Amino acid sequence: MPTIQKPTAAPGHHWREYAIEAALLGIFMMSAGVATTAVEYAGSPLYGLVNAPWLRRLLIGLAMGGTAMALIYSRWGARSGAHFNPAVTITFAVLGKITWRDAAWYIAAQFAGGVIGVLAVRALLGQAFTLPPVLSVITVPGADGVEKAFWMEMLISFLLMSVTLVVSSRPASMRYTGLCCGVLIASFVTFEAPFSGMSMNPARTIASAAPSGIWTGAWIYFVAPVGGMLMAALTFRLIGREPVQCAKLNHDTGAPCPFLCNFKARGIHVPDLIRTRV
Repeated sequence: MPTIQKPTAAPGHHWREYAIEAALLGIFMMSAGVATTAVEYAGSPLYGLVNAPWLRRLLIGLAMGGTAMALIYSRWGARSGAHFNPAVTITFAVLGKITWRDAAWYIAAQFAGGVIGVLAVRALLGQAFTLPPVLSVITVPGADGVEKAFWMEMLISFLLMSVTLVVSSRPASMRYTGLCCGVLIASFVTFEAPFSGMSMNPARTIASAAPSGIWTGAWIYFVAPVGGMLMAALTFRLIGREPVQCAKLNHDTGAPCPFLCNFKARGIHVPDLIRTRV
């Protein structure tokens, strides 16, 4: 095994990766908007077929979780690392896996892409998407109030990042990162959404709040996701047996890596490493 060197990242800006991050969150928001409208809008053919609220949330969760999985495993996701979430990017920056310059551009692209995605759905579906009950798929505290929404957002963000770090940092399991993320997202939409709307993503919340003008409890969706994911990173560093290798969620490809990547520094081609350890 080669000696571990200091991780290195390619110099300069990674404009292609920034554009991909914008596109990924835009696509995710379009999926969330279309799926929610199809299930919740009274004029939709599906509305009368699915009466139970939890079953509606399950269908929306399956659409959103499936979209997340598809994006992570896509060629675009393999190229950018498939963060499409400022809280994820900030966490990997704190862990030293992405430069703060790249992190800033990633975050700017994520915010822009999310808003564009929501505006695209708004132009396509009109009032079916913008009026209640869909309301541009905003994330606001549920009936149990702001405090409950905050702690639930903190909890699900902690769980998502904990699983991501554990699975993606082990060569034998990293290929399942997208699957785990998709399952968690679907589960959170189904069971947690009544408490906070299920965001875990500041850019996702702003993407809906900015066009709709509804900012109720918006601070929650900045503080709780970042706080929960940073807490997960701290916990992983304290008790994890594997180091954080890279900021990619999908590293089982031959795509270039723009991050401060241990695999690249060690001269290791990840698919080859996986084959030798599985």
